Amino acid sequence: MAGTMTVGQAAQAAGVTRRAVRLYEERGLLASAPRTAAGYRLYDQDDIDTLVFIRRARALDLPLDDIAAILALRRGGTAPCTAVQELVDARIAEIDRTIADLRALRASLVATRRDAAEASPASQPGGAVCPIIERQATAAG
Repeated sequence: MAGTMTVGQAAQAAGVTRRAVRLYEERGLLASAPRTAAGYRLYDQDDIDTLVFIRRARALDLPLDDIAAILALRRGGTAPCTAVQELVDARIAEIDRTIADLRALRASLVATRRDAAEASPASQPGGAVCPIIERQATAAG
């Protein structure tokens, strides 16, 4: 077949691994490739374009299920840009929540460390493993 590539060639052209190509085909993101008489998968330029799209979407940390939904819209004849914008907005909101959670955790750790420095750090043999954590657990509970 003219204009076709093996899995290794397709992977290299798209900037992904062979394993990724097989995974994307297995998960339905990439159409099942026709095979040669020897069993080699063959990919064309449309497949390479799809692989590049998947790589770029993964670089934005979009999950494979979301990428599959975007590709399904496109294959169905619908421009998926609105869906992509919604997915990116949701991802931004998720990152904002994670950042807020991490800032709260950091503030808690700073306060715990400051309180521990102000208190006597002595621990009794056979007693508490670490008074810093036990004091925090008591304060939180």
